[in-house]
Amino acid sequence: MKEIRIGVVGIGHLGSYHLQKYAQIEGCRIVGVADEMPERAREAAERYGCKAFTNFSELAESVDAVSVAVPTGAHYEVASVFLKAGVDVLLEKPISVTLAEADALLSLAKAKDLILQIGLVERFNPAVVALESVMSQPLFIESHRLHPFFERGTDVDVILDLMIHDLDLLLHFVHSAVEAVEAVGISVLSDKVDIANARLTFQNGCVANITASRVSAKTLQKIRFFGPEGYHAVNYQKKELVSLARKRGPDGQVAIVQNPVEIVMHDALEAEIRAFVRSVAERTEPAVSGQEGRDALALALKINDAIDRSRARSSRDLPAPPSREPSPAGGRRSP
Repeated sequence: MKEIRIGVVGIGHLGSYHLQKYAQIEGCRIVGVADEMPERAREAAERYGCKAFTNFSELAESVDAVSVAVPTGAHYEVASVFLKAGVDVLLEKPISVTLAEADALLSLAKAKDLILQIGLVERFNPAVVALESVMSQPLFIESHRLHPFFERGTDVDVILDLMIHDLDLLLHFVHSAVEAVEAVGISVLSDKVDIANARLTFQNGCVANITASRVSAKTLQKIRFFGPEGYHAVNYQKKELVSLARKRGPDGQVAIVQNPVEIVMHDALEAEIRAFVRSVAERTEPAVSGQEGRDALALALKINDAIDRSRARSSRDLPAPPSREPSPAGGRRSP
């Protein structure tokens, strides 16, 4: 394989992990890192023997492929510079803040025949990979992604921060357009929605109930699928899959049996980055395409719209506050 010159923009929590994984992949050479904090870029450059940049656009002239792990609001600005320069891009989720930005990125990648992969890492979770072999057509899905509060990620709401992973998997497995969206959400510790619940109805009749929170005491990451062929439960955090099927015995009785599903353990982020490198080297469709990232964003924005409508109804239906007429001097108001 021809050597691929790699860059990483945004050397925070995720960007640092990207660097670790690239350093382990044969055929990749990390040539530069960029971050708005010069000291952070310098430290990473010293660790990986590459050049540090504070202006990310200068890095575009030196690389064949790049990971973009900057705050969501800067996704379009950064990724578009690299795509215009002819560089393949692995862009952390969500693809962007608006559909207009997402469409512009898709157009740039298509015009230059470039790889644009979106970092929806749960696709590479070993339990989700194993689920592919037994999943048929789900009829009902229930998902919970609950996390303690961290300042990181609060530049966007919990739908774009956390729930978008589950939205991507719903679209991946249901294979149907969303017909109706109901949702509620509230702000708790940030100025954006921190906990949200959505009920989605798909055109093929499937219904999904999804909850995401970043203000929970404990972490819970589970999704359950119910369908005519059985029941499948994924624990993302533990990388576990429970898969049950209905089976009719020789006597005609129906029993519930466990599917013999093998889970091959691996590092999900490393698998994601290896998939990106493989697409870059072989010029093949990325494992999670820009279009799939755009579809997940579109659904996330529909949920946000539904939350706004729910909030508007709630404020409209609130009873008027009681009048507080002053009581006579020295007296008490009647109850």
